Amino acid sequence: MTRFTFRTAGESHGSALCVIIEGLPAGMCLDLDAIDADLARRQEGYGRGGRMKIERDRVECLSGLKGGMTLGSPLTLLVQNKDAVIEQLPPVEAPRPGHADLAGCMKYGHRDGRAVLERASARETAARVAAGAVARQLLAGFGVEVFAHVLEVGGQPSPSPDPEVLWVRSSGQRHALRAASAFHGLDPALEEVWTHVVDEAKKEGDSLGGIFEVRILGLPPGLGSYQSGLDRLTSRLGAALFSIPAIKGVEFGLGFAVGRLPGSQVHDPITPAPPESPRRFARPSNRCGGLEGGLTTGEPLVVRAAMKPIPSLRQGMASVDLESGEAKQATYQRSDVTSVPAASVVGEAVAALALVEVFLDKYGGDSLDQVQAAFEFHAEQLRAL
Repeated sequence: MTRFTFRTAGESHGSALCVIIEGLPAGMCLDLDAIDADLARRQEGYGRGGRMKIERDRVECLSGLKGGMTLGSPLTLLVQNKDAVIEQLPPVEAPRPGHADLAGCMKYGHRDGRAVLERASARETAARVAAGAVARQLLAGFGVEVFAHVLEVGGQPSPSPDPEVLWVRSSGQRHALRAASAFHGLDPALEEVWTHVVDEAKKEGDSLGGIFEVRILGLPPGLGSYQSGLDRLTSRLGAALFSIPAIKGVEFGLGFAVGRLPGSQVHDPITPAPPESPRRFARPSNRCGGLEGGLTTGEPLVVRAAMKPIPSLRQGMASVDLESGEAKQATYQRSDVTSVPAASVVGEAVAALALVEVFLDKYGGDSLDQVQAAFEFHAEQLRAL
């Protein structure tokens, strides 16, 4: 059995992006249209730039699939770039603050920021969304739902004092509310507010960040590990979300609030489960966000990520010329006013990828039947515990 891994390749304005996934069990039915739907969601959102009017992302499977079923061999997915003009684009002589331009040039010795930005670009996340869509399909087959939505844009949070009010328990209602939102949010009252702050930022030549949340429902307890710090699911999910360009903060459950509260208001009591429950234990609260000691508790896993404003500003920022060292305005690349809605889709994808890693570590097998057997065996153990 090969451990689940993936790797992406490609540049923002190169011919294509691709991802190779290894460790998928054989016998999994893969819906390519569903992958395309996730790619389309990544391109949506109020405040996106002109690039999204050019690209129409679609996935092409190059290997690892026959008759719509995975073979157990590496799965290769390709997303073509329509705006494949990397050889015609001018050099970036003045690095953009907030991007990888200057640090990357200093690392590799480049005098052209384009040699860095083409790979550092968030365009790469299209390949990860394709891979994440595969991961979400695998998890869905075991009753696990990975769902992301936007909580804040430009410092404008929900007016509700209780964030749980935003969480609609019906899966159909959740998806319908998000699909109807130009920001991938669940609170219709915020649509007008968010539209206004984005329009104002656009007039000023500025940009906006925000916060999105990923919730994972249906996870069995015990995924992850406490044996090694790096194997804790908290670490792995945190690393996955921080791997998204522009993510500057990640929190689970109560998050940073735990540093301001007494323990009695932070930890989740353990109580006997009601008779109808398949388990012997219950949790009346979920302040930990579904993770304790680096392991899933069986409660919904709740993680939020803060995205900084896009650093490509039409109003310009101070920089220097890489060749002469003289002061110069930073090169302006076509960009979004905000891409928090898109980031939420990427967050959903990378969270699913991190979860599939630990899921297959626990229940792995060469075929989907073997994974199913291991999953059911553990479910029996939990009922007896």
